Amino acid sequence: MNMFFRKSVFKIVVVVVLSITAVAWSLESSRTPKEIVADFYAKCLTINAGDTDASVTAVMDNLFSTDFQSINTNGVAPATDISNKQGMINGVIGLRGMVPDLKWEPQEFLVDGNTVIVRSKAAGTTKGEFLGLNLPVAKPFNIMAIDIHTVENGQIKTVYHVEEWATAIQQLTK
Repeated sequence: MNMFFRKSVFKIVVVVVLSITAVAWSLESSRTPKEIVADFYAKCLTINAGDTDASVTAVMDNLFSTDFQSINTNGVAPATDISNKQGMINGVIGLRGMVPDLKWEPQEFLVDGNTVIVRSKAAGTTKGEFLGLNLPVAKPFNIMAIDIHTVENGQIKTVYHVEEWATAIQQLTK
């Protein structure tokens, strides 16, 4: 009888754990494409109190699909190849290090199925080298960006993006 009781309790515990896991997965996967993309701006591109490179990397690792692609034709070569998932993670971490007060604020979201277009403003104050410029004094910049994200299976699969980095360079060299 004691063995029967233990087996029954074990089965109940397993069923409860599996149920909780299924509910958590269901809640996560039921997030809208807009919510998923908004997290990228709020938790990765904007510096928040308590952020660490590891915490931002973990968020991006969850947000981006394994075969993530970043397509950019800004005419300003980033310091890092950001065309794939790991490159984008490295690029964002690097940007956050060069602009310790970075704020990337969506101004408008347009959603069509699993496509999310974001018009946003990026602003911050540089620290040292930035976009190939060696800036001995911290300088602020404020630019606009437009991104087109495709979300599949609860993750960002592709992003086409254009940022006004040439405008940032003009602001920083005045």
